[in-house]
Amino acid sequence: MQNSITLHDKVFIPFISEEEIKEKIKNLAQQLKKDYDGKRPLFVAILNGVFMFASELFKELEIEAEICFIKLASYKGTKSTGHVITFIGLDADVTNRHVIILEDIIDTGKTLHTFLPQLYNQQPASLKVAVLLDKPEPRQFDIPVDYACFTIPNKFVLGFGLDFDGFGRNTKEIYELYTGDE
Repeated sequence: MQNSITLHDKVFIPFISEEEIKEKIKNLAQQLKKDYDGKRPLFVAILNGVFMFASELFKELEIEAEICFIKLASYKGTKSTGHVITFIGLDADVTNRHVIILEDIIDTGKTLHTFLPQLYNQQPASLKVAVLLDKPEPRQFDIPVDYACFTIPNKFVLGFGLDFDGFGRNTKEIYELYTGDE
């Protein structure tokens, strides 16, 4: 299959191009400038998958802003484990700050359902969620997605930071799992 990649025993085909990703991120940066100019927001980026999205977004931001990284995980392979595991905690004070959570993808919502109440307890001035990929179909928890670059169907995707068992993060585009239905 042309332009496909194989990881482990799975084949992935192109889904979202590098150009489309960069254009959507640029548009998001412009919207964040309108919404947060002069507010000096704190971006809380959730690792691992968000690193490329956060990097590209920060290249485009034209406002004063800070960023910190935390590590939360709920995936193993292509399935959610249903349990959120925290590896690296938040080291920034969010009290009275405008906080924007950066996520690579939101699907079931379990990760943010567990994490957002912890942030609300620290009394930020505002708390918003910005995501590269919003996958609403498998959503199990009511998570507010304030900014989404893409809304996608319930497909397993990788690339541009997203992985399949640790691999595939280093592609410039996003691929979907080939199921033979296409």
